[in-house]
Amino acid sequence: LMSDLTGERNVVLGGLAMGMSQAEIRERYDEIVDFSGINEKGDFITLPMRTYSSGMAARLRFSIAAAKNHDVLMIDEALATGDHKFRVRSEARIRELRKEAGTVFLVSHNNKSIRDTCDRALWLEKGELLMDGPTEEVLKAYERETGK
Repeated sequence: LMSDLTGERNVVLGGLAMGMSQAEIRERYDEIVDFSGINEKGDFITLPMRTYSSGMAARLRFSIAAAKNHDVLMIDEALATGDHKFRVRSEARIRELRKEAGTVFLVSHNNKSIRDTCDRALWLEKGELLMDGPTEEVLKAYERETGK
């Protein structure tokens, strides 16, 4: 997304970049903005993204990406930046995407989010795969090893 463009323009740009048609973007526009929650305290969607907090920008990016069904969706720490309400909505949406699309890669350091949304986990350390398996097994090993 482009920081000098408004949130409105970035919704369109992001949708087009994901292969959505103008009609699909118009159809899902309100849903994207509402899901992001960035207009809850004002009309922020009409402002340039450079004026957004990092959390607001991350919520809008996630909302745009989650508006379309994907064969594979990669999410990098998206749930770390939102408030509790947004995290709950995001985790529910990730579960929906998994049912519809099949594969969601969630990069996270939040064990609770991983437990709540993943049925398989990969533990990577400095680029090396240390473990791959059922979420609970991998997280228990990770927690034993790291104390986290």
